[in-house]
Amino acid sequence: MASTTSDKATPQRRAELLQNLAETKICFAEASKSLSHAPTLVAVSKTKPAWMTRACYEEGQKDFGENSDIDLVNKAKKVNLDGLRWHFIGVMKKTEGDDLRRQARMRELTTVSNLHAIQSLTSTEDADIYNNAIPADREAPLNMLLQVNTSGEVQKSGLQYVDTETEAADSPLFKLACHIIEHCPKLHFQGLMTIGSQTESLASSERPNQDFETLKKTRDVLEGMLRSNPTFDGRWGDNGKLVLSMGMTADFEAGLRAGSHIVRVGTGIFGARRMK
Repeated sequence: MASTTSDKATPQRRAELLQNLAETKICFAEASKSLSHAPTLVAVSKTKPAWMTRACYEEGQKDFGENSDIDLVNKAKKVNLDGLRWHFIGVMKKTEGDDLRRQARMRELTTVSNLHAIQSLTSTEDADIYNNAIPADREAPLNMLLQVNTSGEVQKSGLQYVDTETEAADSPLFKLACHIIEHCPKLHFQGLMTIGSQTESLASSERPNQDFETLKKTRDVLEGMLRSNPTFDGRWGDNGKLVLSMGMTADFEAGLRAGSHIVRVGTGIFGARRMK
């Protein structure tokens, strides 16, 4: 997939963008053939201008993601189109003395009417902030995916994965899932998200991606525990299954082959991000 350095709205750049989108969709469809469910392609525009989001929407792309809450809020105002769904996949990092500002940004994010999901939740504190901030006129609960650190890399956000129900019982991951179900009526615990390591990503064309396998194992453990609680029935996942979001530009095909429900493709469609 070719990529130029300019993001100006020229005919050439638009044609290149749409070619990238078309090629991504071809690969997406091919890798999805063996799945029993219909996966979702989230186009992650990051620092790219709003015209690119609109151009992809006009070609039938409906799900878009942003790493930055500020970019998402601003683009949602500029590209307010029927059927478009926003996914927040970034992390609002906590910094000393900035907690009130961070909470204000979280509240502003929930005002985006077509915000479909937050894929990076890691704490009960943040779950409560989102739950309390959601406008009263929002019709459906906001989908929440819990971010899991499957690679063990310290630079990556995410909760510890689990291998067994015994291990999961006292884990922050399971406790957060239960907290959403029991105490956050405006949120819906939909599933799990991970960002695999570069090592696994590069090797995923030759063998199964172990970070994705770890997320699947964690999913299986959590599903078993949630199903054992009859009061949780119908209050998590989609049709009794936790949704998995795994796979980005370099490894989304491996993610789909592993059974992912959502893949997040940025550079492959929009080109390299601009440095702010």
